[in-house]
Amino acid sequence: MTTFVAPVIDWAALSAILVIAGTGIVGVLVAAFVPASSRRTVQVVLALVAPLAALAVVAWRWSVVVGGGESTLVAGQLAEDGPALAAQAIILIFAVVGFAVMASRLPNGEEAFAPQGAAAPGSAYEEAARRAGLEQTEVFPLALLSLAGMLVFPMANDLLVMFVALEVLSLPLYVLSAMARRRRVLSHEAALKYFLLGAFSSALFLFGVALLFGFSGSISLPDLGTAAATTVGMDGMAVVGFVLVLTGLLFKVGAVPFHAWVPDVYQGAPTPVTGFMAAATKTAAFAAILRLLYVAAPGFGWDVEPVLWAVAIASMLLGTVAAIVQTDIKRTLAYSSVAHAGFALVAIVSLSEQGPSALLFYLLAYGLATVGAFAVVTLVRERDADGNVTGEATHLSQWAGLGRRHPVLAATMTLFLLSFAGIPLTAGFVGKFVAFVAAADGGAWPLVVIAVIASAAAAFFYVRIIVLMYFSRPEESERPGADAVEPGALTRASLVLCALGTLVLGVWPTPVLDLLAQAAKFVV
Repeated sequence: MTTFVAPVIDWAALSAILVIAGTGIVGVLVAAFVPASSRRTVQVVLALVAPLAALAVVAWRWSVVVGGGESTLVAGQLAEDGPALAAQAIILIFAVVGFAVMASRLPNGEEAFAPQGAAAPGSAYEEAARRAGLEQTEVFPLALLSLAGMLVFPMANDLLVMFVALEVLSLPLYVLSAMARRRRVLSHEAALKYFLLGAFSSALFLFGVALLFGFSGSISLPDLGTAAATTVGMDGMAVVGFVLVLTGLLFKVGAVPFHAWVPDVYQGAPTPVTGFMAAATKTAAFAAILRLLYVAAPGFGWDVEPVLWAVAIASMLLGTVAAIVQTDIKRTLAYSSVAHAGFALVAIVSLSEQGPSALLFYLLAYGLATVGAFAVVTLVRERDADGNVTGEATHLSQWAGLGRRHPVLAATMTLFLLSFAGIPLTAGFVGKFVAFVAAADGGAWPLVVIAVIASAAAAFFYVRIIVLMYFSRPEESERPGADAVEPGALTRASLVLCALGTLVLGVWPTPVLDLLAQAAKFVV
């Protein structure tokens, strides 16, 4: 008779995840029992306080890990080490600024989310809910529960735990993508595409897990690394399984050829959700890829590296070319994110020692600019004949002359676009520099050459938006010009934080780079 031995769990090491998940559950109870008049205020406070509290917990655990306390948890299924804590801290920073944008309202009191998510678009029920002033406050606990999955992702040292984290972070995002207040049909279409393609990627991930288990007899990442270096005669099964698992993760970062969902979802989802999803989900998925590659992949050697090269090159080139021909600002930023997934992969394709710290810094720089850019998009609006604010002005021609009418907002957007382009004195430049140096040190200099060329070409569509804002007149555009509304306090705070972060990391990145260099050691 086999005796079950319960694993010893270090709850302190899991405290950041518990704070976020617990607050998400409390948010569900708030939506059910707190009076409607104060429900939204309570939800917003919970959504903003929880990531800040979890960030403080991560800082405390960082001091423990730096002091030599790296460990595996729950019978080796989770790992608390430098890369995991660094990725968690970055994700929580994005959550703070992203949730602030999600909680903000327009001057007329309108928020980004539908008054009743279950209502059919254009139905009498939806119109009645709008007239009644209903608010879908469940978006905040959904975002918190997704955030909990994102925090588990970087710690996952086991393929099944990684799959559970993948689903926990994904399912709330499928719902949130369908919650846009305007363009409801487009939002529903985005959510359906995201869900269906996400289900396919999850199936591929699980199929890969099955093959890797058949190859090694284990689903633990360290055991996979050991088996890859010692097992003979089953290399084909191992490589196919590894690529399928990698496919499930590359889907979440929107890398080619797993990017088909990105432009439609980025365009159709509520813009604050798009900003949070683009920054935090990409960071969480890349952190999982980082652990998979550096813990399990070294034993596979050249079998996996060509796949990473192909995906990185395809992502950079296709994302850049597709972004150039877009006419919608959200789709432009979507294809930009595809290209940035390729740039981020450049840092780790050679599995160099500097790869983890370079990738994490790149994700931090990209995420700050992303949340900030989508926050600006929420403020650029159309107006009807009576001067009332209506939907977002997402057609590029509508941004003509914005720099003259709203110079501060246009300057902020310009800063984020310059960071995307990798212009010096912005965080994006430092991020690309350290990523390319890490690749070159690992011998991937041909890939660096391609990345530099793609980066130069990508600057075109960022500069095009800047030219529209400052050197074009609204009467020259093919559509009526747009106006920008006054940002709420929370959106203003988010924009200030993102802009300051983009500038400070571009001018003085050394402290953050030093911290991330300390975080580059995995528990194996």
